Amino acid sequence: MAYPQGQQFQAGSSAVPSSQVEISVSCRSLRDCDMLSKSDPMVVVFCKDSKSDQYYEFGRSEVIQDNLNPDFVKKFVMNYFFEESQKLKFEVYDVDAKTARLDAHDFIGRIEVSLGEIVGSPNGVMKRPLKGPVAKNGDIIIRAEEMSNCKEIITLQFKANKLDKKDFFGKSDPYLEFQRSNEDGSFTVVHRTEVIKNSLNPTWQPFTVPVKTLCNGDHARVIKVVCNDWNSDGSVDLIGEFTTTISEISRGPGSSNQYGLINPKKKEKKKKYVDSGQVYLMSNKIEYQHTFLDYIQTGSTQMNFTVAIDFTASNGNPSNPSSLHYLNPYGSPNQYSAAIMAVGEIIQDYDSDKLFPALGFGARMSDNNVYHDFALNFNPNDPQCQGIKGVLDAYYHSLKNVQLYGPTNFSPVINRVAGFAAQQQDGSNYHVLLIITDGVITDMEQTKNAIVQASRLPMSIIIVGVGDADFEAMNILDGDDVRVSSNGQYADRDIVQFVPFRDFIRNGTSMLTSQAALAKEVLAEIPDQFLQYMKKKGVKPRTRTTAPPM
Repeated sequence: MAYPQGQQFQAGSSAVPSSQVEISVSCRSLRDCDMLSKSDPMVVVFCKDSKSDQYYEFGRSEVIQDNLNPDFVKKFVMNYFFEESQKLKFEVYDVDAKTARLDAHDFIGRIEVSLGEIVGSPNGVMKRPLKGPVAKNGDIIIRAEEMSNCKEIITLQFKANKLDKKDFFGKSDPYLEFQRSNEDGSFTVVHRTEVIKNSLNPTWQPFTVPVKTLCNGDHARVIKVVCNDWNSDGSVDLIGEFTTTISEISRGPGSSNQYGLINPKKKEKKKKYVDSGQVYLMSNKIEYQHTFLDYIQTGSTQMNFTVAIDFTASNGNPSNPSSLHYLNPYGSPNQYSAAIMAVGEIIQDYDSDKLFPALGFGARMSDNNVYHDFALNFNPNDPQCQGIKGVLDAYYHSLKNVQLYGPTNFSPVINRVAGFAAQQQDGSNYHVLLIITDGVITDMEQTKNAIVQASRLPMSIIIVGVGDADFEAMNILDGDDVRVSSNGQYADRDIVQFVPFRDFIRNGTSMLTSQAALAKEVLAEIPDQFLQYMKKKGVKPRTRTTAPPM
């Protein structure tokens, strides 16, 4: 995804991937609150804090005099995180006095939406009626546009010849360091190649970086390339350096991209000094880097959400308060319900029909057979439920009509959703499977094989562990460090994210806060997994169209 402006490379730190969106607001047919003239509208934007569950003011537009159909010039720029349910509130007022107190103005109306609903709307434009003191208060039109100065990525490869020898017992261990120029004339390191050991004629591996990493989108901005000799004690010896630009590099391999490495100290000391070696551009390729929002806002891809729930006996008798499936009529939802709501309420913003397949595994039915892939609504031909509420209702109904049994097998539900995904591999649909379980799986090899096969399809898998079981084996499925493999085959992509719910439940923390933290953690990798699939398959989003006038 795109990154917020100003979020620059800094070694040893971390940065949260996000897109920066600009919110524009217009209103139509506002209720007139003034007797002798028209309303003087202003819009106020609020964001909800997930920890306190309270709204705070984010910003205000300018006041437009005597206008019931205002197009506000003031924009609201905020970071968009796919993995968070970012609740927003828009309130429109008729400004009557020169005071910042909102209660001094006439309230016209409001709406509450999530940022995901806005960016998930066609072309990122949403029109809604304002809710206020009377039946008709007017309409509000909200537009979200992703902000990015540059969405290009560049793939480069370099080699060098006749480098200076820096090591006493060997040659040199060279690597290249790329530095972006700053406005004050300084440089910031943004990329390093690998070290080539004991060579004066190295060829480095190709590497890909965002163009804005090298030059912040300005193709004429100076880039300094430094060639250093690596030392085992952590020190470096300068071999030489040169400067270039993306414009120059874009000319491709040739004499214009053959650079002499200059060592300033050697040049100062030696009158006949020429250079400390030559660096050559071997290949270059600039591509447009599409973002998650490019696919969603153009209607190129439909997100599909499926839930699979563990109905094994290790969860405990549902009628017992100690059971993980216990439904407390007076208290907080159990961890299964909480996980469904936390993840589902974000995903549903990107699913136009709001129909979600809901599956169960590990349950015994009245026919005494154990099922590892049954529809929670008991309709095997159509396991879809209407909305997240429908999923929860089907889950509660199932608890009263099945016997918790076992074992804990994941592969059947993974293969079921993989079957959905296999039907459309053209990028028009992407599937997210949420598996909620209380224990270690018993079909690990089959599950690993199912994941390897599914990694080639448009789908991702989220696994949430509930309860206090030992989930150590689950980390094998989460391929962050080691790619999942089966029978000598490796997964094409890392498509699994596993987290234990207990990591987000702390004393004194509300369930709402725990749910928000859980959703943020498990959904954070989805956009990158999504883009990896689209890039691998060569799927590009549709061209954005101009929204029709309202």
